[in-house]
Amino acid sequence: MEKVQLVADPIDFPKEEEKILELWKKLDAFQTSLKQSKGKPRYAFYDGPPFATGLPHYGHILAGTIKDIVTRYAHQSGFHVDRRFGWDCHGLPVEYEIDKTLGIKGPEDVAKMGIEAYNNECRKIVMRYSSDWEFIVTRLGRWIDFKKDYKTLYPWFMESIWWVFRQLFDSGLVYRGFKVMPFSTACNTPLSNFESGQNYKDVVDPAVIVNFPLDEDPNVSVIAWTTTPWTLPSNLALCVNADMDYVKIVLKKDNKVYIMMEARLSALFKGEDEYEVLEKFKGSALNGKGYQPLFSYFAELKKTGAFKVLNDGYVTDDSGTGVVHQAAYFGQDDYRVCLENGVVTKEMIICPVDSSGRFTSEVTDFAGQYVKDADKQIIKWLKNQGRLVDQSTCKHSYPFCWRSETPLIYKAVPGWFVRVEPLVEKLLANNQQTYWVPEFVKDKRFANWLRDAHDWAISRNRYWGTPIPLWVSEDLEEVVCVGSMEELEELTGVKITDIHRESVDQLTIPSKRPGMPPLKRVNEVFDCWFESGSMPYAQMHYPFENKKEFEDSFPADFIAEGIDQTRGWFYTLLVLSTALFDKPPFKNLIVNGLVLAADGQKMSKRKKNYPDPLQIVHKYGADALRLYLINSPVVKAETLRFKEEGVKDVIKDVFLPWYNAYRFFIQNVQRLCKEEDTTFLHNEQTFQPSGNYMDRWILSACQSLISFVKQEMAAYRLYTVVPKLVKFVDTLTNWYVRSNRRRLKGENGRADCEHALHTLYNVLFSMVRVMAPFTPFLTEEMYQNLQHLLDPEATQGLDTASVHYLMLPQPREDLTDTTIERAVSRMQSVIELGRVIRDRNTMPIKYPLREAVVIHAEQECLDDVMSLEKYIKEELNIRSVTTSQDKEKYGVSLRAEPDQAVLGRRLKGDLKKVTQAVRELTDSQLEGMRSAGQIEIHGHVIQETELRLSYVFAQTTDGGKAKYEAHSDNQILVLLDVTPDQSMVEEGIAREVINRIQKLRKKAKLVPSDEITIFYQVSPATDRLSDIIRSHDQYIFSTIKQRMYPFPVAAGEEIVRETFQICLLKTLTRMPEDKVIHLKGVDLELVFLKGQVKGQTKSTTSNGPAPFCRFVNIKLCNAQPQCGATSRCGTILLENPRGDFPISVPELTKQVGVVFGLHGVKVGLYKSETKSNELTSESLRDVFSLHGSTVYAFVKK
Repeated sequence: MEKVQLVADPIDFPKEEEKILELWKKLDAFQTSLKQSKGKPRYAFYDGPPFATGLPHYGHILAGTIKDIVTRYAHQSGFHVDRRFGWDCHGLPVEYEIDKTLGIKGPEDVAKMGIEAYNNECRKIVMRYSSDWEFIVTRLGRWIDFKKDYKTLYPWFMESIWWVFRQLFDSGLVYRGFKVMPFSTACNTPLSNFESGQNYKDVVDPAVIVNFPLDEDPNVSVIAWTTTPWTLPSNLALCVNADMDYVKIVLKKDNKVYIMMEARLSALFKGEDEYEVLEKFKGSALNGKGYQPLFSYFAELKKTGAFKVLNDGYVTDDSGTGVVHQAAYFGQDDYRVCLENGVVTKEMIICPVDSSGRFTSEVTDFAGQYVKDADKQIIKWLKNQGRLVDQSTCKHSYPFCWRSETPLIYKAVPGWFVRVEPLVEKLLANNQQTYWVPEFVKDKRFANWLRDAHDWAISRNRYWGTPIPLWVSEDLEEVVCVGSMEELEELTGVKITDIHRESVDQLTIPSKRPGMPPLKRVNEVFDCWFESGSMPYAQMHYPFENKKEFEDSFPADFIAEGIDQTRGWFYTLLVLSTALFDKPPFKNLIVNGLVLAADGQKMSKRKKNYPDPLQIVHKYGADALRLYLINSPVVKAETLRFKEEGVKDVIKDVFLPWYNAYRFFIQNVQRLCKEEDTTFLHNEQTFQPSGNYMDRWILSACQSLISFVKQEMAAYRLYTVVPKLVKFVDTLTNWYVRSNRRRLKGENGRADCEHALHTLYNVLFSMVRVMAPFTPFLTEEMYQNLQHLLDPEATQGLDTASVHYLMLPQPREDLTDTTIERAVSRMQSVIELGRVIRDRNTMPIKYPLREAVVIHAEQECLDDVMSLEKYIKEELNIRSVTTSQDKEKYGVSLRAEPDQAVLGRRLKGDLKKVTQAVRELTDSQLEGMRSAGQIEIHGHVIQETELRLSYVFAQTTDGGKAKYEAHSDNQILVLLDVTPDQSMVEEGIAREVINRIQKLRKKAKLVPSDEITIFYQVSPATDRLSDIIRSHDQYIFSTIKQRMYPFPVAAGEEIVRETFQICLLKTLTRMPEDKVIHLKGVDLELVFLKGQVKGQTKSTTSNGPAPFCRFVNIKLCNAQPQCGATSRCGTILLENPRGDFPISVPELTKQVGVVFGLHGVKVGLYKSETKSNELTSESLRDVFSLHGSTVYAFVKK
């Protein structure tokens, strides 16, 4: 016990977390836990590699928290879980930073400085923020190995990528081709389809309509619409829909004749009076018609089939003129249509735009201009040449480069591709073998993406990346695919230590054809997505090392990333694992949603619309941030608007109540051990609960929680687990601890106190283990103190230095009692409904009420409620609980009001008659509607959610207000008698005094075992508050365990002094004005002295000094004493001896008759001389509350 520490109050969560980090460092806790689990079943986990060129954001923190929770949980479930951090080191993020820093505009600049120098610059910055990442990830409580990390720039990692590619190449899945692809002009490289889909933005582009005079009649022009004027110099054809209607029209304003789609006329002209339709025909009639080229740059291609109208179904009637201009090498559909119709061939490439997005010399009028900048000049040229029909702007969604934030263009580029289209069926089949949370992402979003999967462009015309290991002859007739460093050494005769471009580009392989020059490596490097998709194999240097270890742990048991990875990492993992092994790469996957700024916008450093993550951690702690993120819709792949207040609320609503329950436990264990000179040790294996109902309930609820967590975590449903854990914290603190405070403080004797403390310890010890994966810091903080109360016999042979070394508790069936859980759940419902009624009527709990009536159709429910009657009385501060199956007995019935806002939109003109009918529905009709969930009224089905239900009471006979107020949760109906009397109001004021004393104790940082003396003074001294404190002194004493003495204050060491104002809400009493106790402006001054100090005043009886036992003064009011008694004042003992044989109200009445010699007459006892507040067994709950006060006796006539 001497090792158990006092618990700090208040607690600084971030500072305590930093102490825990030091503890983990001292213990080498993560590595120690891995050593402990060696030899246990393996649980394979893949960590998707982030780029280290930027700092972690909330998306990284969220995904990292999910990964940490699941892997910690797996470890505590008896698995060995290797967790290696990975780094994505190659690709555009690094190169783009270097290009900006060095002012590199294109390939020519790189050629000038040399690839080796360029890559060395990349290598310098690639791990720029790695130390920051390690600090932040560690500070957030995530356990992952940074020392045994993998980096995609490691030669051994790159070698495994070569092996992966070699398997694809040998399987015939690799080919070289031209393809129109999304192209980043800022990064000088094509992007894959899934990269281009990551960053769409709304933009305003120029929109032009251009005329194309037909060869057969130059006075007739086909008109086409485009939002990319820069593609017009590369126009090679026009395309229309063969099955749709087209018209030849003449404009009335200038007699020009145009051909366009009929369905688009209304979109382009304000009225039919602007044109006249000359002819109508299908689009097929235009097929093959030639037209005059717009520009002369490629006019010679007219001889080989260019510059004619083509047919294709991709042309729609929802935009433009229904005629699409074809720039074959700048649009995917354009290229397909032109290729199918012989306008271009696979060998041809008409692409007068370089990798920086500038026109080449072929486009003489605009050479050297960036294409987007050239739009204005091209429009001007069109206007001057008479080819511009109309000019406007168009707002639409357009893809941007995810790295450079510049607009993408579509451009034909040569490259290397992996054949994905033949694998689609296998991809879909393997996807079905995986388990996703939430499942709809797998079945809808991801599966749809797989069905439409296109061949994957894996090459990039860049420098800093894994080189594609293909050595080819100049005529591409000879191709050698190298699958390892050893193989390259054999083929080239050169020792290989690194395989970046600067190390392998100059290496050649002799040709097998006599007299032919040696083979040279192709210039491209791998797309970095190919690298990250290869990480399951490359992180283990498979198949060159760890062959069995990999094969035993593939597929991975678990991965997790954001929803944006459905077209990224999840996709590349599946493509490669399917191509290599025809297996899915993982078994289980959690997909998280996106974390947005509080305003719903994307988080932006430039806009500064979100708080820095480290500031949040330093302010509230990592656990609070973790729990806020994972107890939100974002774990169901929905979006989260990040709000700092949400993190703060976790502290207020979850951590502080939980911590205070733990602190309260420690305080009372220390008190027990000090007062009883005993030792407290808990053995979980041998622990058996007491017969106390609430002990059995909280233990059963804890077992149910453990079972639920086990079941749901097996299904990776964090979104069901975390709310349940948070709810249990509330259950423990606001229900068990709150309702058992007196037992835990020892007021019911030592044995009962020990039962309650062992129960609470058992639950707290279970909680720190169950919650450890979710809130690793706070659970460790509590455990480091709680572990000193563990029976050494129960932990023999175990390393118990950290809570994270312990396995999860298993549910004990012998502690589970669902009947008790059901009963307490019903009790909680009653109490919560009663609290709502009190709140609605502005009646604080401290003011007692007469009665609660609980109404339910099932007797079992009512029996459950009555079995916990005393807790309902205590929590609602009521005198009695009544149950009934008949609400009509109490004159209560249901009434309904329609939700006008909801129904108004739906019912429109019928709203008035439906509203009237709703208001006329009877109680039985509404009860039926609640059972069915809906009701039909005037032909409309009205849902229960579209009505507002309330309870009303029948009018009282005198027309006054009913004494009950009602509330229901659709199962249980609770009525509260809200008409308190004088004695109840006085007790409420006494409770207010107690509340002020307790708050002052907390302010003075006193613990229950601290000995103090309390003095008080009421100003003005004549106020009724003084009488209330005196008459309720025993009630106050039984709560605070301290006597209160009136001023003057005795000599002694003063701890704290404060003056409070005690007020009474007039609205709460519902009493006539002349009966209201007015305390407005009454001050109560409290002084605490250290130790037991003798008071300066003594209580007195009617006849002199007070006796040792508690007593009451009696005054006889309307009669004379008889049988020799002479005084009309007397004193009666309420107990004798002290603490035993308390008197009852009937016995007190009998004693009054004896004292005054009143034989054979009826006597009534009252609290005032006005004969108000008669004392009865029902009205007086605690006879000792009369101690020291005066009671007035009246002979009844």
